[in-house]
Amino acid sequence: MISVPMADPVDLTKTAINSHRTLPPNAKVQNAIHEYILSLETELRALNKYIHENPELAYKEHNAHNAICDFLEGLGYQVTRHAYGLKTSFEVISGKGSRTVNFNAEYDALPEMGHACGHNLIATASVTGFIALSYALKQFGIDGRVQLLGTPAEEDGGGKIDLLNAGAYEKVDVSLMMHPMSDAEYIDEDVLGSAGFSSVASYNLECTYRGISSHAGATPWEGVNALDALVSTYINVSMLRQQIQPTERVHGAIVEAPKVTSNAIPALTKIQYTTRSPTIRGARNLGDRIRRCMEAGALATGCKLDIEEMSGYADLRVNEPLCSSFQQHMSANGIKVLKSEGPIAAATDQGNVSYAIPALHAVIGIPVDDGSKNHTAGFAKAAGTPVAHERTIVSGKAMAMTGWDILTNDALYEQVKQDFERDKKFR
Repeated sequence: MISVPMADPVDLTKTAINSHRTLPPNAKVQNAIHEYILSLETELRALNKYIHENPELAYKEHNAHNAICDFLEGLGYQVTRHAYGLKTSFEVISGKGSRTVNFNAEYDALPEMGHACGHNLIATASVTGFIALSYALKQFGIDGRVQLLGTPAEEDGGGKIDLLNAGAYEKVDVSLMMHPMSDAEYIDEDVLGSAGFSSVASYNLECTYRGISSHAGATPWEGVNALDALVSTYINVSMLRQQIQPTERVHGAIVEAPKVTSNAIPALTKIQYTTRSPTIRGARNLGDRIRRCMEAGALATGCKLDIEEMSGYADLRVNEPLCSSFQQHMSANGIKVLKSEGPIAAATDQGNVSYAIPALHAVIGIPVDDGSKNHTAGFAKAAGTPVAHERTIVSGKAMAMTGWDILTNDALYEQVKQDFERDKKFR
């Protein structure tokens, strides 16, 4: 086993004076948070269990939305349900001050597999982080605003993109969240996760071909074949794959094609493609090449062509000072994690948030008995275990302490902003 050192730690002792008060030592804040969350352990476990056992698809997470809102209202928070024009989003804000820390709660599931990406744990961690930080600020009389957003549709649609466009993050300075993965990915390195990782960006195009139907046997020359256009595009893209970068991916699906009879020239087909690249710029450039393949299919067959650009996920930007803070607070709670890693060949709408404001997207390992990884039935089962819940609670408390650092440590906050601006130059 290899022991991983605490690389490049942020000096968390350089705290500022907040509201004309001397800040309590971090150990005292951490103990207060621990005791408070321990007092709510039964309720948090029940909330996690309910979300896990009642999986809901993107934009349909009504049960999860209501359960979390009910829990928070029971603690005395004023919750805005159906926030920012999304039926399954919510917002709650506590505290006062000019600096705001956000927590994002995901809770959508996957078709036929339930919470195979562990979004029940993400929601539980962010709820824990929000109530813990809100409690600490009130307990010690410290200024700072804390926002918890319910962010639907991470798996399909991009709820955080909708919320960005609606202005939900306009007054937010830093965004925090975590994501579960199999701990088998990390055990060989003597850790149980990572404080941050970079991910790839994605870009989506859906193409509709409109032709003219005719009898395939009697008068085929009167038809314009939309299926031929689709097949042409599929072949063109397949050839294109030979000339893309090793770090890029293209994958697609036939959304609509004739299924009933072969006696008529097909008049309507649809095909969808997703491109992936290390940066959103690269994903869009690759998308432009896919677009030309689609246009070639229309040109060859005479079909009319409609191309719809759908929301793509930006690559996830890693903020090193945020990672250092979270790493230290996880260690203080007895769990070692890497400072950062990547890139991982996955995409998340938290990447879009990380382009707007400094963001943390930690990864915490949970045990998976059959060795399964995310988006499998085995992982869905693992996401409902007591061990997964316990590590999630630890993650939530560590995120709360990272939020505390942001709100009370001006030197760290400046480092976070400088790292964000420095990284922006490479995008």
